[in-house]
Amino acid sequence: MTPSSPPTPSPAPIVAIGALGGTIAMTPAQPGEPVSPGLNAADLVAAVPELAQIAQIRASSIRNVASPAIVVDDVLAALSFAHESAEGGAAGVVLTHGTDTLEETAYLLDLLWGRDEPIILTGALRAPTLPGADGPANVLSAVVTAADPDARGLGVLTVLDDSAHLARLVSKTDASGVWTFQSPGWGPVGRVHEQRLRMMLRPLRRFEPLPVPAVGEIRIPLVESPFDDDAAWVGPLAAGSPRGIVVNGSGVGHLSERTADALEEALAGGTPVVIASRSGSGTTLERTYGYPGAEVDLIRRGFVMGGYLSGRKCRLLLHVLLADGAGPERIREEFAARGF
Repeated sequence: MTPSSPPTPSPAPIVAIGALGGTIAMTPAQPGEPVSPGLNAADLVAAVPELAQIAQIRASSIRNVASPAIVVDDVLAALSFAHESAEGGAAGVVLTHGTDTLEETAYLLDLLWGRDEPIILTGALRAPTLPGADGPANVLSAVVTAADPDARGLGVLTVLDDSAHLARLVSKTDASGVWTFQSPGWGPVGRVHEQRLRMMLRPLRRFEPLPVPAVGEIRIPLVESPFDDDAAWVGPLAAGSPRGIVVNGSGVGHLSERTADALEEALAGGTPVVIASRSGSGTTLERTYGYPGAEVDLIRRGFVMGGYLSGRKCRLLLHVLLADGAGPERIREEFAARGF
């Protein structure tokens, strides 16, 4: 009997890494000075030689800015990079990004991404020159996740501190802790250990992608309604003709009666108003409280409740819907579904 040849090993999956900047790419101009963006995609890959054991890496620099400087144009450039990479055979895409606005970029991409190949956003809380820099470990875990078949069909995830979170639920919960990215009230859907993704949960449904908005500014202010809100801010804000207004209300999405009255005038003028919770966890309600400024009253007046979506994410969903020409009824339907 002729001995059979050993099976040919399968080639490692392709993972595309697109660098957008952030702390993970920052270095000081001189030792001891503050850091600013300086490293490119090739530098980030070179810092993690273990990546070669996981995937074939294709690295590109898309932008190199701090996360507060990221705008919609940059996110759309990252979206194009992801599409081109997936069409070129990548099993998944990793985007490195500053952590300050990482959750917003992740959610905006999630609204627009319809392919099965996952997009993974990662970054760092400690610059590469600091002891215990977390960037290399986060890049490794992100690539492990992007290459794993179990991540397919999940849309956009964030992976930092060995934890994988859904883009629509994740928030930065601490200003500087490496464990900052959490999904309050829900938790991670997976974790990475020993260079292996361990998926525990999958969402019940995934939403169809929304049309990609045109390049341009969002022009939807996000305001927190504070204790004893006199609503004096509403008039000047509405006078600026925003495309919409998102308000972080108290508790389950409540406003003072004065604020509700003032915002109803903006609503009557054609400006959609979405109410989120400023609590940081939990959902707005629909039918429990009926006093003036509570959710039953607000819905009756025509306000839209954000559900589990944070105000930051409500703003992005409203922007994409308005860019697609959505009217009041469709906006209510989309928020009811996506904010559940």
